[in-house]
Amino acid sequence: MAWQLHYTSARRGPTGRAGFQFVAETPGLPEGARAAVTPYLSYRPPPDAPLSPDDGELGRFPVALLYDRAAERPLLLRCRYLGQDYSGRYGNFFAHAVVAEDEELEGLRPAELWHSPLWDDAPLRNGELPVLDDLAPGDGSDPESLAHWLHAQDGAFTLLGRLMDAVAGVLARGHGRVVLVADDVEPIARWIAVVSYSLPVAVAARMSFVTYSADPDGAAQRLVGTTPDVWAAAQRLTGHAFRLSGGRDPGPGGDVSRFARTVAACWRDLDFAGLDALGELAPPGAAAPPEALDEAAALLALCRGDGTVTAREEQAVTRLLARRGDAIPGWVWRDLALSAPAMGVDLALAVHHRAREAGAADGVPAIAAALAAATDLTEVARIATAATSTAPATGADGAGGADSTGGTGDIGGTSGIGGTSGAGDPGGIGSTGGMSSAGGMSSAGGMSGAGGMSGAGGMSGAGGVEGAVRGAAARCVRGGGADLARALAGVPAGVRGPLVDGCLAGLAGAGSEVRRAVLTPEACDLLYEDVDRLRAVPEIASSVLVPVLVSVGRRRSGQRLTVTGELLHLGALGALGAADADRALAEVWTAPPTAAQCLALLDLHAGAFAGCPALAALPSRTFARLAADGDRALTAPDALRLAARVREALPENGDAALVQAYAEAVTAERPDRAAKALAATAASGRLADDLLAAAAG
Repeated sequence: MAWQLHYTSARRGPTGRAGFQFVAETPGLPEGARAAVTPYLSYRPPPDAPLSPDDGELGRFPVALLYDRAAERPLLLRCRYLGQDYSGRYGNFFAHAVVAEDEELEGLRPAELWHSPLWDDAPLRNGELPVLDDLAPGDGSDPESLAHWLHAQDGAFTLLGRLMDAVAGVLARGHGRVVLVADDVEPIARWIAVVSYSLPVAVAARMSFVTYSADPDGAAQRLVGTTPDVWAAAQRLTGHAFRLSGGRDPGPGGDVSRFARTVAACWRDLDFAGLDALGELAPPGAAAPPEALDEAAALLALCRGDGTVTAREEQAVTRLLARRGDAIPGWVWRDLALSAPAMGVDLALAVHHRAREAGAADGVPAIAAALAAATDLTEVARIATAATSTAPATGADGAGGADSTGGTGDIGGTSGIGGTSGAGDPGGIGSTGGMSSAGGMSSAGGMSGAGGMSGAGGMSGAGGVEGAVRGAAARCVRGGGADLARALAGVPAGVRGPLVDGCLAGLAGAGSEVRRAVLTPEACDLLYEDVDRLRAVPEIASSVLVPVLVSVGRRRSGQRLTVTGELLHLGALGALGAADADRALAEVWTAPPTAAQCLALLDLHAGAFAGCPALAALPSRTFARLAADGDRALTAPDALRLAARVREALPENGDAALVQAYAEAVTAERPDRAAKALAATAASGRLADDLLAAAAG
C-alpha cells in the first residue's frame, strides 16, 4: 500500500490558511508520515535560471526526484518548479510525495519511477488522493534501454567504474555523498538508475538519491544531482563529484575495483544475467562493504574461468565460500568445478568438499587441476589428504548446481553463467586412469594391479581422485621434486596407496640420478612398508624394488633374511640377473650374519648357495666372526649346529670341519683326543691359524 500527498503554495488549503501546505492526501495516512515528509519539501531554482520564467522556460527547470526513508518507510518525492504562486510571487513549486510500505518496492528500483505515470504535474486542491496499489515504472528506465543509452555516451563505461567505487564507498561508510553534475537532469536520473541496477537489491534500497539539489553540500542523500552553475558556487565539501556532460570530469581517477570493472563490463556487454549473478553473490542484507562486493565479483570471474583472478582474490573467495555456506547458490559450485584449471589449491579443496557433501562428482576436476599444478610431492600429499578429510561444511543445498537460474529476478533472465569445461589431464601414468570423458576421474585401477584403493578408507569414496594423485605424484618424482619420506609421513591409508603407486611409476620413468636422490634410506623404509605394491610392478624390479630391498636389508639386521628371500625370488623370476642378484646380496650381507641367521638362511635357501658367491661365502664369514668373538662363541650351540648344517649342505666348505675340530679339541677330556682334534685344525688359511692359536691358548 502507498499513500500520496500534494504540497504547494495555495491561497486557501484544507485548513483554510494560505501559503505552502499539504493541499491533498490519501485518507488513512500513517501516523507521523506527514511530519516525516515535511523536512524534504523544498525546491530552489539553479542560480542561472530565469527569475521570471514563462511557461516554455518552466519546462526546462530541473525536476527533483528524491528517494529516501521517512518514518521507517520508503519515501518517493517529485518536485517541479511552478514559478508564481497564487499571489504572483515567484518561488512556488509542487511536490508530489508517495509514502509506501517496503513490499511495494519489492523487485523495483526507486530510480525506475523517474518517468512513472503515477506522478501528477499539478496539485489537486482540497481533494482526496487515491491509494496506490501499483508503483508502475516509467518508460526508458529498463536495463536494456539504459545499456543502449550508455553505449551512445563517450567514456561511459570508464566513468561507470569510477562512479561505482565512489558510491560503494559512501554506502559502506554510511555518510557522505556522491555528486553528479550535468546541464540536464535527464542524464542524472539515468545514471542513478544505472547505479541502482548495478548494486544488489538490498544495497540499492539503502541508496538514497535526489536528481537535483540546489545545495549539494548539504543534501542528506547519498547520490545527489545538481547543475554546473550550482556546483560552481558550492563549497564542494563532498568527497566525490562527477561531471556527466560538458567540461572536465572532476571525479577521482586511479584504478577501479574488481567489482566496478565487472559492473562496467556487464553493461558494456549487455550482460544483465551477470549483473543478476553479481547481486546474488553479494552478501545478504543491506551491508555490503567494497571488499565484500569485490569478493562477489572475483567469485563470478572464477565461475566464468577468468584467468585474471589473483591469488589474493582467490583466497578471499575461498573465505567467502566458507563463510556463506548454504547461502551460496548451487550454480556457483557447478561453474567453479568447470573452471578448475584456473583454480588454486584451497579453492579447489573447497569445491571438492562441497561436491562430496552434495553427493556429486563435480569437485573432482577441481582437485585434479590442483594436483596437476603441484610441483612438489609434499604438496600432492597435502592436497590429497585434505581432499579425503572431513572438512568444515561450506554448505550443501542440493545436488551441487541443479538450479542454474541467475538470481533475484530484478533484472531478469537466467544467470547463464558459463564456465570453461574440462580440468585438463593431470598426467596418466602407465595404467593409472586419467580424466573420463564426462569430466570425472576414470575408475581404472592402480598400476598393473597394484590397487586403486577403492572401498573403505580409500579415495574413491571421496570423489575418485586416485588417478589424479597418481599422475601428480609420478610427475613430481620424474621432475626431481620428491621428498618421499616427508610426503608419506602421516598420510592416511586411502592417500598413501595412490601416492605410492604414482611415486613408483615416476621412479620407473626417471633417470638414475633422480632415483638415487629420491630413494633415501628414510624413503626406502617407507616404501618397504608397501612392498606388496612394489612387487606388483615388475618393470620397477631392478630400478626401484632392488634398491629399496638392499637399503633396508643392509641397515636393518632383522629384515635381512626376508630381503634375501625377496631378492632370490626376483632372480628366480628372471626379473634380476644372476650377477645383479649376487651384487645385491653381497651388499645386504656387508656385515657377516650371526650363526643363527646363517643357519636360518641354509634352512630356507640351501639350494641357492651354490650358484650365488655372495651366499656361499656367508658360512665362512660367520665362522671368522665367531673366531674373533672368542671361545664361547665358537662352542655355542648355534655355532656347532651351523657347522654341522654346513658340512651337510655345503660339503665343499672346509671351514665347518675346522670349527668342529676346534670345539672337540677344547672340550676333550683326554689329551690324546685333544691332540688328535687339534691336528685336524692344522690346515692352511686364516681361519685355521686363528682356531689353532685359540685352541692352543
